[in-house]
Amino acid sequence: MQTVLEQMIKNYKAENLDEMKNALKEVVQEVALCGLSRAGFFKHAAFYGGTALRIFYGLDRFSEDLDFSLEAPDPEFKLQPYFSGLETELSSLGLQFSIEEKQKTVDSAIKSAFLKGNTKEHIINIYGIPTLNINSNETIKIKFEIDTNPPAGATFENKYRLLPVPYQVKLYDLPSLFAGKLHAVICRSWKNRIKGRDLYDYVFYISQNATINLPHLQARLEDSGVLEKGSSLTLDKVRSMLCERFESIDYDRAKEDVTPFISDKSRLDLWSKEFFMEITKGLRV
Repeated sequence: MQTVLEQMIKNYKAENLDEMKNALKEVVQEVALCGLSRAGFFKHAAFYGGTALRIFYGLDRFSEDLDFSLEAPDPEFKLQPYFSGLETELSSLGLQFSIEEKQKTVDSAIKSAFLKGNTKEHIINIYGIPTLNINSNETIKIKFEIDTNPPAGATFENKYRLLPVPYQVKLYDLPSLFAGKLHAVICRSWKNRIKGRDLYDYVFYISQNATINLPHLQARLEDSGVLEKGSSLTLDKVRSMLCERFESIDYDRAKEDVTPFISDKSRLDLWSKEFFMEITKGLRV
């Protein structure tokens, strides 16, 4: 009979070392969510971001981090009370990971922690491969962050997973998730590293006919200083801001960013400012 961990890993059908590593990371993410759920974390917080989109809506790219937001602002919120539950959940399946909170050097509403475990040890134990070309010091590292002062206007839903045991996660609903991604596309400071993952997710949302939580997007844009407080945000204004962004993107570099996270590279063949401007006509609220 398969163990729960073997059952979860088998679902990924990994065929090479990189795929094995990504499968392991994704399983660790899901077990961590289960541990947080059983520790009561989702009484206060909600899951959002690329990993939420992958796990609960079928986004077909690997996403590295676990992103959370409190339902309501609480500058005194502490991550540490949930660490023992996380480690216990992981170790119960034979996943030996430690968790450590990141010490901030500047004051911020974002609190971060890292899950860390030895790559070679886990790959050998799970896949039963005796010799692998992996440095013995290589570490699997999964960052999770929580926004303790979230923008207003998000709406939530509860979703369920059955493995490693049945558990419930509160997450941003699809229109609120889409609003967060639109904010990232419009406002993220890409500098020398254009985040093609944002663009890939943008295409995914439109392919799912996702609508936009416009009040939540407005709150995010106001918090970023892109909109004045109390100004009116319309769908036409959103389209205009997006098209302005699409005019300035180096699409070759955007493709380079997302390529390691997807299996079907042909999905990027049409990427150009004309492509993104055209599909932006389909935005809905």
